Amino acid sequence: MLELAILGFLAEGPLHGYQLRHRIAHLSGHARPVSDGSLYPAINRLVAAGLLDRRTEPGASAAQRHTLSLTGAGHGELLRRLRDAEGLDISDSTRYFTVLAFLSHLPDTADQHRVLRRRLEFLERPASFFYAGDAGDRPVGAEDTEDPYRRGMLTIARATSRAERSWLREVLDC
Repeated sequence: MLELAILGFLAEGPLHGYQLRHRIAHLSGHARPVSDGSLYPAINRLVAAGLLDRRTEPGASAAQRHTLSLTGAGHGELLRRLRDAEGLDISDSTRYFTVLAFLSHLPDTADQHRVLRRRLEFLERPASFFYAGDAGDRPVGAEDTEDPYRRGMLTIARATSRAERSWLREVLDC
């Protein structure tokens, strides 16, 4: 998802690595700050693949600064990753929110809606953090647990899922 965030933010305009790191950190939240040790290798991979361009500019002090921008191939890769989002990109909420943050870059509303429909289909499947039964196949709901913290997890997850499904149906007009 780091690479998708890099491509997405650079689709909005050229940035220095420092600016890019801060935007990604704000997108992913305080729980998942991005380190230079993961950001710069990802940038280097994208530059080597011809998806980003790196220009050296004079800095405010003596140090030079590198400005990153998206190439035409990088823009195409961003669109492909957004259009083809599935699996963990749909089921993992942090990864999905990264897709959602840049989904408006897809020019075709039908492509955007296909991604949203995949998320809605995922959310409409019965799921839980906890399962009961001999095979562990029956989802446990908030009303099924005595543990107040598990009940809290399940209550919050249910409310969040309900709100997201409502929003998705509104956007999809279904």
